[in-house]
Amino acid sequence: MNFATEVIVPTSSNAIANTSERHRRLKLIFPGAIGALDGTLVHAVVPVDQQTRYRGRGKGECFKNVLAICDFDMIFTFVWAGWEGVAHDSRVLKEVAFNPSSGFPFPPPDKYYLCDAAYTNTCGFVAPYRNTRYWLADFRRQRALTKEERFNHAHAQLRNVIKRAYGVLNARFPILKQMAPFPFPKQRDIVIACFAVHNFIRKCNIYDQIFMNYDESSIFFETPGGESDGQVFHDIEWGSQEIEYLVALRNHIASQLNSNN
Repeated sequence: MNFATEVIVPTSSNAIANTSERHRRLKLIFPGAIGALDGTLVHAVVPVDQQTRYRGRGKGECFKNVLAICDFDMIFTFVWAGWEGVAHDSRVLKEVAFNPSSGFPFPPPDKYYLCDAAYTNTCGFVAPYRNTRYWLADFRRQRALTKEERFNHAHAQLRNVIKRAYGVLNARFPILKQMAPFPFPKQRDIVIACFAVHNFIRKCNIYDQIFMNYDESSIFFETPGGESDGQVFHDIEWGSQEIEYLVALRNHIASQLNSNN
């Protein structure tokens, strides 16, 4: 049994649009991208008899798995919280996406979310090439050489928006890193409330130093060796046509990037 809930927060026409020049150029490379999708771990306090399922990926403490989508202005448009910390990101997405009551916002046919290699590259979800350099730190040591690496580098730079959004959340709300011992449903509601306050500050264009820190175009927030490294991939069972279409699209973008260099 998992404890899960969602908050769907539509974007506002009043949301500030101060994306960097770098992100504007990257969005031209991925014209169908409407946001980034990723999972994160939030600290949880659970009963002793349930702790095994919440000990996130080899860590001693307990965590709940949160799946979220954000747009390119760091506004979260969908959040689903409460899965056990040991749950793989792709499993959480599969259960949420095919749950009729979740309200999961599937992209229109010509649009997609950017996601990391823990997810399937298929209709609505564009993932990087696996077994190819992806983390931004890797490219600081050596520039992208192959078309696959160029694609992964551009993909990582644009998808980094959700890492920066998570960075803002963790900087603003220390309780996400050290949860108080409330009943589990209340802990879940606290997580959702943090996302809602985050969106309120962003949409209302409130002067905020934390957002300013993570808005800097030179800031790239990432956690190499984090959520998807070292995990066994369990692909969602999408149809073969959907997978083939996105594979072709990814190859097309990679070829364009290669020809421009």
